[in-house]
Amino acid sequence: MDWTAVTVITSSEAVEAVSYILTDEGAQGVQINDAADFANLKPGKYGEHGEIVDPATIPHRTSGAAVTGYFPAKTFVPELLPTIRQRVAKLHDYGLNPGEDEVTSAVVDNQQWATVWQKYYHPLRVTNELTIVPQWEDYQPTQKQEKLLVLDPGMAFGTGTHPTTKLILQALENVIRGGESLIDVGTGSGVLSIAAKQLGAGDVQAYDIDEVAVRSAQKNLDLNPVAKDVKVGVNSLLDGIHTQVDVVVANILAEIIVPLIPQAFANLKPGGYFLASGIIDDKAAMVRRKMLDQSFVIDSETKMGDWHGIIAHKPAEDEE
Repeated sequence: MDWTAVTVITSSEAVEAVSYILTDEGAQGVQINDAADFANLKPGKYGEHGEIVDPATIPHRTSGAAVTGYFPAKTFVPELLPTIRQRVAKLHDYGLNPGEDEVTSAVVDNQQWATVWQKYYHPLRVTNELTIVPQWEDYQPTQKQEKLLVLDPGMAFGTGTHPTTKLILQALENVIRGGESLIDVGTGSGVLSIAAKQLGAGDVQAYDIDEVAVRSAQKNLDLNPVAKDVKVGVNSLLDGIHTQVDVVVANILAEIIVPLIPQAFANLKPGGYFLASGIIDDKAAMVRRKMLDQSFVIDSETKMGDWHGIIAHKPAEDEE
């Protein structure tokens, strides 16, 4: 089956918002070409045959980002383009810079997509313990503590190099000690749930508002035996969820984290951790303030490029 690719030229800070817009309009997967990703890459095995290559020599964007959504052939894309353009332009209203705000479309066949994808998607060590590995790669851990997150995100391109992903995976590595119950909000590809299980978490629930994302997450969970018992389903944030867990984790936009904060607090045990990423520079103070207003204690805040990751906890009974 051929696909219609709709590409939005935008800014790095608007990548996640534009990805959401394309998915919400019916895209079955999203490819991101972000100059910020290459800025964080070090020389590694990026060659066609696994040879060491300097990322600076790989053709890539030098500024901003191109976000491409893939729509099935049955979708009449020309009807969607005006709506997509309008929604991207309105990102100004949410304090995000839409960048060039250019929207184009083109037909792409499956074989062309697969060739490009597999050329650039290789195993990548993203934290001290975690390595993201595409399903088609025969990769074995090189160190005793190394744990693999096997992914086949279908039409969704990703290398795990985006700062928001790295920040939240590092936060999980810092917090998980073994046996924790955890909720993954906005699970997407399921990578955070898989990482949590690899790090030793116990009961894990994963939710996403998008049915396509839930199906993608389930496929990736199935590729990782350690995550076979993760419960994944469709839900808007933590609406209607009433439980008590040790950890709530979310890698989503700051504007979506804000309404999640009181829900996370209500669903955490005393002493439980709230890990949040996807927070652009100029939204960090707002998120921090909302957390403190909710009585969270902020344990640490890390930054990578323009992005922030926060580890906070609900006060234990002896802290109150």
